[in-house]
Amino acid sequence: MLDLRFVRENPEIVKQNIRNKFQDNKLPLVDEVIALDAENRANKQEADRLRAERNKLSKQIGALMAQGKRDEAEETKKKVTASAEALAAAEAKESELEEKIKKIMMTIPNIIDPSVPIGKDDSENVEVQRYGEPVVPAFDIPYHTEIMESFAGIDLDSARKVAGNGFYYLMGDIARLHSAVISYARDFMIDRGFTYCIPPFMIRSEVVTGVMSFAEMDAMMYKIEGEDLYIIGTSEHSMLGKFIDTILDEQALPYTLTSYSPCFRKEKGVHGLEERGVYRIHQFEKQEMIVVCRPEESPMWFDKLWQNTVDLFRSLDVPVRTLECCSGDLADLKVKSVDVEAWSPRQKKYFEVGSCSNLGDAQARRLKIRVNAKDGKYFAHTLNNTVVAPPRMLIAFLENNLRADGSVAIPVALRPYMGGMEQILPKK
Repeated sequence: MLDLRFVRENPEIVKQNIRNKFQDNKLPLVDEVIALDAENRANKQEADRLRAERNKLSKQIGALMAQGKRDEAEETKKKVTASAEALAAAEAKESELEEKIKKIMMTIPNIIDPSVPIGKDDSENVEVQRYGEPVVPAFDIPYHTEIMESFAGIDLDSARKVAGNGFYYLMGDIARLHSAVISYARDFMIDRGFTYCIPPFMIRSEVVTGVMSFAEMDAMMYKIEGEDLYIIGTSEHSMLGKFIDTILDEQALPYTLTSYSPCFRKEKGVHGLEERGVYRIHQFEKQEMIVVCRPEESPMWFDKLWQNTVDLFRSLDVPVRTLECCSGDLADLKVKSVDVEAWSPRQKKYFEVGSCSNLGDAQARRLKIRVNAKDGKYFAHTLNNTVVAPPRMLIAFLENNLRADGSVAIPVALRPYMGGMEQILPKK
């Protein structure tokens, strides 16, 4: 969420930013919120005047009564009553105007970084760099669920009976591999200085609206009926909620956290769900990382975060590339974002396995995460990035480590988490 004063003083910058994000339908909101703000400030002035008048008249009543001027005191009481009624109306109007302003301000997108390429959607994202050599083996790579089935490692039919499409049972070596990747990612991030965290898996609505846009909330979140609770779609939301309405000591920054959680998503939208696969699903597990830092340090942390994901995938022999997200592909709160994509030998192309985002002070402003510095308070900057998210990671891992005989090689880094196994062998 932008600073209202910034919008008031820089309407053309805000409008051009909206155009750069190809959201021209939001252009009228800028003038609308500026007009509402002007009306609200005028209303506040009138409310202040009425309070002063009420206080002045109230003092007069006591003096008039002391002088025995009852009639004048009664007339003054009528004026106080009229003033109080007018003040109550002004206060009600203030609440109404501020609610309208807040709703619009939470809809106007954040100002994107000047380095972000301008484009309408993800088809115009820009490749930055490749890490590792993409290889297409001489043998055919089966579809990822067929690989898992060869290890008796997945049961989609039973999951469909139990919960419907978008769910799965992982079994045997594949389930163990899934857990091994999560455990390895946890230790990988701890070794890089991040504090390990297991957060709440449900959050209140004030946290949800603090960390994401209304559109994202509608497309992603499951609500608990009859409760002010939502099941998390990613643990970064719960971890950032940890700092809600707090004043942080500048000397304690940065906060660098890595978390494990299950994640639940409606996946509402154009992509749909795969009946055969586990690429886009309702339930998965993830290792995440967040940073809460000083504004001047957020670009440095942004580069560190996505590099962590690249390094982890390369340590597991998976080629990856980084992709700079264009303006039209950025969610409204994001200043800048880089996707990490893994190589798929079967598809002969890359696919997304993680996303790193710098949100500037947008989330901190919504959540009231302030920093106490020598020269005053300011809003912190927040960043997040996926460390690893099985089962998408499993797709990349299995395809890139599959051998011609159907076995899957276990990279050295992962062997301690697989009981020392150097490979897993197909069962059928």
